[in-house]
Amino acid sequence: MVTLEDGKCVRTMDFNDDQKSFVDSLNLLTSKPVIYATNVSEDDLADEAENNQYVNTVREFAATEAAEVVVVCAQIEAEISELDTEEEKKEFLETLGLEQSGLDKLIKSSYALLGLVSYLTAGPQEVRAWTIKVGTKAPAAGGKIHSDIERGFIRAETISFEDLAQVGTMSAAKEKGLVRLEGKEYIVKDGDVILFRFNV
Repeated sequence: MVTLEDGKCVRTMDFNDDQKSFVDSLNLLTSKPVIYATNVSEDDLADEAENNQYVNTVREFAATEAAEVVVVCAQIEAEISELDTEEEKKEFLETLGLEQSGLDKLIKSSYALLGLVSYLTAGPQEVRAWTIKVGTKAPAAGGKIHSDIERGFIRAETISFEDLAQVGTMSAAKEKGLVRLEGKEYIVKDGDVILFRFNV
C-alpha cells in the first residue's frame, strides 16, 4: 500500500468491499475515526477560536480527513470540575456565555462519531444511562441490561427525557398521555427513558 508509506491515514482512502474487509481485519490505528480537540484561552473560546491561527491550522488538516474539531478551554474545564453542583456549573457557564462545557461537546461529538446513543432507566434506587448503537431496537437495548429482558420482551414504556423533566414524575407523564407503549420494532432514541416489560 503505497499510500500508507506516503504517510496517509487509512481512514482517508477508498476501498472496494473486499479491500475494506481485508483492511478492517488489520485493525490499523489510522483506520479509526478521529476528533481533534484544541485547547484555547478563555478569550478565544467565545467565538470558537475563529481567529486563532493554530486552531485554524488544525481545522484545515482535519478537513482533509473529514474530521471534526472540538474547541475547549482546559482552564475553564478545570474550574468547572471544582464546582460542587450542576446548578453552580450551569451558572458558571452562563456567566461565560457558554451553553455547554467543552467536555460535554467532546462527549456528544464522540457519541455521534461512533454512532452511539444513550437511553435511561429509572427506579427508586438509581437512574442509569445505557449506551447502545444508533438503530438499536427496544428488545436489544433491553438486552444491554439483562439477556432475560431481550428474550422475554413484551413492550417498552417510553418517554423522552425532556418530556419527563417538564412534568416531573412518571405518574404525571402517564396522566398527560406522554408515555408511549412501544413494541419490538421500536428504535430507541437518544434520551429515551424506558421501563421494559418482559416475561421469562
